[in-house]
Amino acid sequence: MAEVFMRRLTRWQAESQREALADTYVEAYRGPRGEEFHDRQLFLERFAEDMQRPGFDMMVADGPSLAGCAYGYVLERDGGLWRGFRGGLPVDIEELTASGQVFVLAELMVQPAYRRRRIATRLVDQLLVRSRAALVAALVEPGNDPVRSAMQGWGWSRFGDVRPREPQEPLGPQRPQPTYEAWSRAIQHAGSAG
Repeated sequence: MAEVFMRRLTRWQAESQREALADTYVEAYRGPRGEEFHDRQLFLERFAEDMQRPGFDMMVADGPSLAGCAYGYVLERDGGLWRGFRGGLPVDIEELTASGQVFVLAELMVQPAYRRRRIATRLVDQLLVRSRAALVAALVEPGNDPVRSAMQGWGWSRFGDVRPREPQEPLGPQRPQPTYEAWSRAIQHAGSAG
C-alpha cells in the first residue's frame, strides 16, 4: 500500500477540504444504508462549528487519497462539554478546564483501507505536539469497543459519563439522547519527564 504522509491544516485549508472530509467521514463510519446524506450533513454542521472554536487544530493523513484526519480545539473555560456530566466532575478536570488547559479531541477518523497501520496513533500524536494544554479529553459513543480498546492502548482513562444536552426538534419523534463515555490523558510535552 502507498505511503501515508501527515500534514497540519490551517483553518482556511480545513475549510477548503470540508467536502473531502465529509466524504471521508461517511466512508470511515459507514452508517445504515440510506443515512449517508443525513450523516454527512450532521458532520458538516459540527465541523463548521468546531472550526470556529479557540485553539482549533487539525492533522490529515494523505495517501493517494485522504486516508484520515484528527482535529480538536481548546475547551472553553466554562466547560460546556461537561454539561450533563453524571455525578461530580473530577476536581482535577474541573480545575484544568477552568484554567484553559484541556484540549478536546473532537474527531478521529481513518478510512477502512488504511486501518491497522498506526495512522490513528500518528494522527493523534502529531495533533497534540503543539498543544500547550495539560490534558486531552474525548467523548466516546457507548459500546464502541474498538475505540475504547484504542484509547486504553494509548494510555487514556475513562473518568465518567456525559449526556450532552442537545435541543430536540419540536416536531417528530423524540429520540433518546445517548450517554457518552468521557476519556482523558495527560499530554506529554517535549522535554518533560515521563
